[in-house]
Amino acid sequence: MKSLFNQLFDYNFYCNKNLIEKCSALDEVPEQTVTLFSHVLNAHHIWNMRLLGKEHKYDVWQIHALETWSDIHYENQRTTFEIITNSDDFEKRVDYETTEGRVFANELKDVLFHIINHSTHHRGQILANFRTNNIEPGNLDYISYKR
Repeated sequence: MKSLFNQLFDYNFYCNKNLIEKCSALDEVPEQTVTLFSHVLNAHHIWNMRLLGKEHKYDVWQIHALETWSDIHYENQRTTFEIITNSDDFEKRVDYETTEGRVFANELKDVLFHIINHSTHHRGQILANFRTNNIEPGNLDYISYKR
């Protein structure tokens, strides 16, 4: 299971890095892209902190300057790899509190998969936003990444 999650988070890192580079090359990043990618970064951070039992420092919809995206992304990735490396039981239940104050518990593997799926969902929205703004989105398909 560690190997699978490491591969999925490598792919997640690649896709996010690709978008950061793409946005860095633009004269102006569409506002919706900034909002959505900041949210991707924030959610990943929040889930990492939940898994570690720590307080998160970002709000769900907090906006980040493009210049900070790479550092936040790298720290999210490093922290997730640390969580994966130190986990021996991916079926253990993790208790957490949502930003609305509700308490839930899910298996570690489900939370890790959620981080990947959530990021993929919003990257799709970002790529659609690129098209709306006449920006070529590029290919972020998993199978293309694995080639």
